[in-house]
Amino acid sequence: MRKISRCLLAMLLVWSVSAAADGKARLEAFLDGLHTLEAGFEQSVLDTENDRTGQYHGVFMLSRPGKFRWNYVSPYTQSILADGKDVWIFDDDLKQITQQTQGSALKGTPALLLAEDVDLDTEFEVVDIGERQGLAWLELLPRDQENSQFVRILLAFDGNQLQRMEMVDKFGQISRFRFFDVVRNPKLDPKLFKFERPQGFDLFLQQ
Repeated sequence: MRKISRCLLAMLLVWSVSAAADGKARLEAFLDGLHTLEAGFEQSVLDTENDRTGQYHGVFMLSRPGKFRWNYVSPYTQSILADGKDVWIFDDDLKQITQQTQGSALKGTPALLLAEDVDLDTEFEVVDIGERQGLAWLELLPRDQENSQFVRILLAFDGNQLQRMEMVDKFGQISRFRFFDVVRNPKLDPKLFKFERPQGFDLFLQQ
């Protein structure tokens, strides 16, 4: 019995290591050779009772390393720009811009993985949670829970292509993203990732 228990334990340990390695390999395969990306997205926000509180649509653009842009177009317009140094949030309705250093803004977020060349094992614990809805799902748990905005991140792949993303913040709110019309390594205008302050917008610095 003791031999069987030891063998079973050894098999479980091997399986756990293999699962983690497969999850890491899948994510790294997606990031390998990725310089730019453009995709449409649909975002749903759910509260702690799993009731949907908002649904949004827009376009996501990425230029590695360090730059990205989320352009929300419905039901209102808003942009989030990372220029490699700072993150800028444009609120068209309020005519306000919020500025935050990129290092603090992206800590423990999926955007950190997408935009930056980071050590995955240093920033996250990666868990392969298997297949559902025809997609392969990975779980990312930020190692720095104190400074991370999120406690849990899920990524779903079709092959090596990112299709879904789900984030759970410290308050239990869930943001779900579905990506479509994904174009890998398109030619993007560098001006898309350069901050320009629109006339009449107030600027606020967030610590």
